[in-house]
Amino acid sequence: MPAETHSNQPITRHEIASLIATQLAEILEKDAGDIVESASFESLGADSLALIELVEALEDELSERASGFHIDDEDLEDLQTVADAVNYVAAKLGVS
Repeated sequence: MPAETHSNQPITRHEIASLIATQLAEILEKDAGDIVESASFESLGADSLALIELVEALEDELSERASGFHIDDEDLEDLQTVADAVNYVAAKLGVS
C-alpha cells in the first residue's frame, strides 16, 4: 500500500530518480550527472555502508512527503542498480 503523501504535489518518477542520484552523488563524492539509472551500485563503488547511508537519506527526505516512508532492510539486498532503487521507491509511493 502506498504511503500517504503530505504534499499537494505528488512526487514524480523523475523527481525520485533525481533525488536518488543527488543523494548517492553526495555519499560517493561523485557528480550527480554521472549517476545514471542503468548503473549498478557496484560499478559506482557503492558498498553496503553507502547503501545504508542512501536509505537513511531517502527516508529522511521522503518522510516529509509521505507519512511512514521506510525501506525494509530485507528489500535492500534486491536493489542492484540505480533503476532498481528508483522503481522500488516509486512503487512504495504509488508512483507509476
